[in-house]
Amino acid sequence: MALTATESATSTANSFGPAVALSCRECGARYDLGPVFACVECFGPLEVAYDFGTVTRESVERGPKNIWRYKALLPVPADVENLPTMNPGLTPLVRADRLAAELGLRSLYVKDDSGNPTHSFKDRVVAMAVEAARAFGFTTLSCSSTGNLAGAVGAAAARAGFRSCVFIPAGLEEAKVVMAAVYGGQLVAIDGTYDDVNRFCSELIGDPAGEDWGFVNVNLRPYYAEGSKTLAYEIAEQLGWRLPDQIVIPIASGSQLTKIDKGFQELIGLGLVEDKPYRVFGAQATGCSPVARAWENGHDVIQPVKPDTIAKSLAIGNPADGPYVLDVCRRTGGAVEHVSDPEIVDSIRLLARTEGIFAETAGGVTTGVLRKLLAAGTLDPEAETVVLNTGDGLKTLNAVSGTGVTATIKPSLRAFKDAGLL
Repeated sequence: MALTATESATSTANSFGPAVALSCRECGARYDLGPVFACVECFGPLEVAYDFGTVTRESVERGPKNIWRYKALLPVPADVENLPTMNPGLTPLVRADRLAAELGLRSLYVKDDSGNPTHSFKDRVVAMAVEAARAFGFTTLSCSSTGNLAGAVGAAAARAGFRSCVFIPAGLEEAKVVMAAVYGGQLVAIDGTYDDVNRFCSELIGDPAGEDWGFVNVNLRPYYAEGSKTLAYEIAEQLGWRLPDQIVIPIASGSQLTKIDKGFQELIGLGLVEDKPYRVFGAQATGCSPVARAWENGHDVIQPVKPDTIAKSLAIGNPADGPYVLDVCRRTGGAVEHVSDPEIVDSIRLLARTEGIFAETAGGVTTGVLRKLLAAGTLDPEAETVVLNTGDGLKTLNAVSGTGVTATIKPSLRAFKDAGLL
């Protein structure tokens, strides 16, 4: 059973580190830490508010080689590194000189999050949700997912000893389905889009059948979303404790982009990095580009769409954080752009050919948008730039299914020469 109110209050005092409250992003109303995600005053989304202690570069660098080196900035217990988790993070920031030369950039880095335990950035956010689920006494971990999150929840639940039951739209890539199912939890496909799945999960939360369930991206969403801040922390640390001049980030719900910006702002506020301008750029697939369309039209409201793209991990037609993405990109002097499916495939191959990084379709989106923004003169080719790859290309093999052997020959040197392969 979930904790009583008194037990929960005692638990939260010890389980959320520097986190002190939940705060509404619209009206500023504050709430006690708990498994809630919407403001009762205005229905705005809630996020974690903190009272940070002293955090130094040296204290971070002495920490473990994963996201828990930043525990003093996250809603997690002080001993989190000793608990059974997937220990994600500290993935490579790859200096991409060959890709930069091809695109005409002076300085380019790829933050390659395919090296996480389940090969996507979702391990970061799920790690936060697991700690919240422990604190609130939940017994089952669940989520609505476009694929990567399902696998991350299944793996984290298995490691931490939770039951898992996750929900996906029917028709996802086979590799993502297998990876989500192999951990032994329940995997349920729903006939509909991701937005249909998400609505179903919201309904389940309000039913007795969902009692004791922690939905990582619904009733645990304020904690879950904080995991994306660790991308900002790592990028800054890996650059030698400085912020990049510009960064290109994929947009699904939009939460990742807004939390990276939040992470940068926290580092500035704590004096861990120099306060300097940086520009944030959002990237979507044309077949699911409600935020990019709003940007193009100068709108503040996101018009939902029905996704139709190979970039299924970004196929959220009604992105919850879309308006906040627009705010961040406008405030920082960035932009939101989209690329077509053929451009995504071409960009996956470009990144693989130049840097040896095999990205899933979301990485093709960010690389494609990087290229498109440079061609349009929107990105500064002289500025230090970071582009995100958030998942492994082995999960989306169908996107590059035309790739294969160069030639089939007899096992002889003459056959090799005759094939013109020298």
